[in-house]
Amino acid sequence: MNFKKTAFATSFAAAVFAFAAPVQAQAPAGYPAGYQQLIDAAKKEGKLVIYGATDSKAAEPLISDFKTMYPGITVEYNDMNSTEVYNRFFSENAAGGDTADVLWSSAMDLQMKLAAGGYALPYKSVEAAKIPGWAVWKDMAYGTTFEPAAFVYNKRLLKPEEVPQTHADFVRIIQQPKFEDKVTTYDIEKSGVGFMFMTQDARAYPQYKQLEQAFGAARVRVQSSTGTMLERISSGENLIGYNVMGSYALVRAKNDPSLGVVLPKDYTLIISRVQFINKMSKHPNASKLWIDYMLSHRGQTVIANASKLYAIRADVTGETTSTDLIKMVGEKNIRPLPVSPAVGEYLDPALRLAFLKEWKATAGKK
Repeated sequence: MNFKKTAFATSFAAAVFAFAAPVQAQAPAGYPAGYQQLIDAAKKEGKLVIYGATDSKAAEPLISDFKTMYPGITVEYNDMNSTEVYNRFFSENAAGGDTADVLWSSAMDLQMKLAAGGYALPYKSVEAAKIPGWAVWKDMAYGTTFEPAAFVYNKRLLKPEEVPQTHADFVRIIQQPKFEDKVTTYDIEKSGVGFMFMTQDARAYPQYKQLEQAFGAARVRVQSSTGTMLERISSGENLIGYNVMGSYALVRAKNDPSLGVVLPKDYTLIISRVQFINKMSKHPNASKLWIDYMLSHRGQTVIANASKLYAIRADVTGETTSTDLIKMVGEKNIRPLPVSPAVGEYLDPALRLAFLKEWKATAGKK
């Protein structure tokens, strides 16, 4: 994907002002002596193909900075939703055609299904020790961000007492007549991250059945993207959204006076955009550079300041970091989902079918 450089120049410069562009690709300070060989091999490959479920606007600063560090490596970024990342890679791989070198997606369960299914190339990142242990799986899959599931509401149209602070509050409030046809969440049949959030709620929230029933009473409106939900809440077409990707919502709310964001005080689910290298990658060395860059202090600083996706490293400062988020919610209320095949329990065909059937019968009832 080609990016418009002018659109991002100002915000990105603010994020990486401390980094001087190298004249030629050199191993970062403190890296192993043999790392230069990896860089040289990656330059010979000259290309990197990424399938990502991150908006191109958020991915652009990372890609541009990576290209500054490693000139001569062309990055092709394909922006899709989380289900498309999985389906396109799976079908292309099965057909033996060209596909991605790196997959990067917020649908942790789908990512781990692929990684655990033999599609990931083992690579021990030189930065692996700098991220939480729960964010690394067998030197194959790595979490890169620290992003909350949030309630988002229209500040103009809701009274303070109508703003839920917990999941129990949400269940109670949306059953009021005012909220009929005015509640939105992800279409869990089409959105991979939406399905994962909801299945994790089923495990974390003892009154999940009541939540489904409340959605049914409110005649919940479902969407396949975060952007659409935020637009409809901002306009007043919907009054409140559930399990909205908090990283996008918190950033937009700073410039949109209509939007309010709540990180639930009983528990806040935290996802991490998972990346791994395709085992059959045509550009494995360039892929390894990308994995290391994304986990590095430099890459994480870009995530926190230009991409605004909430950096996972605790030693990073900026506008959006895991440290700040933990302070906002409280450490005991944070529920990070582990980078582990365990998050994909409901991807079992029988369990998925049963979960969706129950959802349609209860929450999807019109």
